[in-house]
Amino acid sequence: MSVAEPRRIVLFRHAKADWPQVSDHERPLADRGRKEAAEAGRRLADTGIPFDLALCSTATRTRETWKLAVQEFPQRPKTVYEERIYEASPGELIAVLNETPDDLHNVLVIGHNPGMQGLADVLAGSAEDEARELMGRRGFPAAAFAVLTFTGTWKDVEPGAASLVDYWVPTD
Repeated sequence: MSVAEPRRIVLFRHAKADWPQVSDHERPLADRGRKEAAEAGRRLADTGIPFDLALCSTATRTRETWKLAVQEFPQRPKTVYEERIYEASPGELIAVLNETPDDLHNVLVIGHNPGMQGLADVLAGSAEDEARELMGRRGFPAAAFAVLTFTGTWKDVEPGAASLVDYWVPTD
């Protein structure tokens, strides 16, 4: 693949979590979250993006979200559970993305807010008007995802380097 061909980063926030008496890292999905995760998985599959890699936080709610969402995919991408995604800042998430091998084209990141929205905001040097307006109005609620494109190598992922081309939130 040429580095001039567009690459895609999809930022996917975990679905609605429950609040039992466990550590934040171990919080599971709520009933609503399980439904949202499957719905988001169907919508991600509908994009037709052939994911090469899924980078998932090690938190229980992100792993559960991914397990339910990926069942809707026609083909399961390689999955790496990455502890650095939990509570990561946009800069820390960029550092993780910069390590992606250049033979990979489409990467899905399953993580948390405020990191997911912050990274979408930081990377999006440009945006489809509808996607930017919707994300600005809705924020980045549970189970939302943003699709960004960029050209170059994964080491070229930096603030302003991408374009926000799609944004989705679950139905209320």
